[in-house]
Amino acid sequence: MIRYVLQSADVSAVRFGISPLTELGLGLRALRVPDALPLQRPWLQRIAAVRPLLDSEVLLALVNDSRRVADFVNPRPKSPLTAFDDELDDLARITPERLQGDLTRVHGAVPPVFRGPHDQVVSRIRSALASAWELCFVPYWHRMRAVMQADITYQSRIASQAGIGTMLGGLSSAVTFDGRHLDVRLSSPAPRVRPVHGEGMTLVPSMFVARASTPLDEDLPPTIVYPARGQGAMWSTAERPDAGAVRDLLGTTRAALLAALGEPASSTELALRLGVTTSAVNQHLRVLERGGLLNRARHGRSVLYYRSDLGEALSGQ
Repeated sequence: MIRYVLQSADVSAVRFGISPLTELGLGLRALRVPDALPLQRPWLQRIAAVRPLLDSEVLLALVNDSRRVADFVNPRPKSPLTAFDDELDDLARITPERLQGDLTRVHGAVPPVFRGPHDQVVSRIRSALASAWELCFVPYWHRMRAVMQADITYQSRIASQAGIGTMLGGLSSAVTFDGRHLDVRLSSPAPRVRPVHGEGMTLVPSMFVARASTPLDEDLPPTIVYPARGQGAMWSTAERPDAGAVRDLLGTTRAALLAALGEPASSTELALRLGVTTSAVNQHLRVLERGGLLNRARHGRSVLYYRSDLGEALSGQ
């Protein structure tokens, strides 16, 4: 357990934030221990096709089997509108001491994949995170962010109607508040006491936390990541659409392309598969992408296309 000790000024200064990098960092726990986050199995199913494109050696080494994640990929959001690129730029300035200290807290030692010249290690980490963001989060971020923003609105309403204390005590079954002590029950064996000392308490909703999470490094600013409300309904979809109606809507070639893109593929590969010219395939792909049915990502010298969340729902796959 960690006990945050709050003075009255600290309680009134509690604020909310959303961190894209934190969400990615915590999402790595679902990749490493899928059964620990059953509500996000639909997300894991949706990204299964692009996972071979990820630098999994780096990504999975940022989290351990106990689901502890390196603090540098769980930054405290600077504002409610924190941007992923800004957080990634901040990560580029991490010191060797901070990098090694965070990884050691997770694993007990620095994993081999992170040994080497500091600049090269940081560059590979940033590249791995950027690819994971583009492939696994960008297509679904609007939906995830909407759930988290709705949760913040709900929590703010509870605070205004019933008081901040009631709101804090209702964040999670792992969080209790007695007016001065904000206790977070964690898996760590030794209880810790952490005075807030006017640093501010930041509350961060997440799709990838079952109970609650705090920084492993006690010197970092006080932050509690808690489970966002409404996760259970986030991936609900309508009944499977009629395949004939989809062909009538899109046309035979575009419907076939949509059906073929359950796995990432290039326009050249699709042209060979469907027996049409590459230029014709590119025209259809651009239309499907503009309609929000496809995503694309660069992999080496190739541009790979794959179905978006909307495309998945329309294809009925």
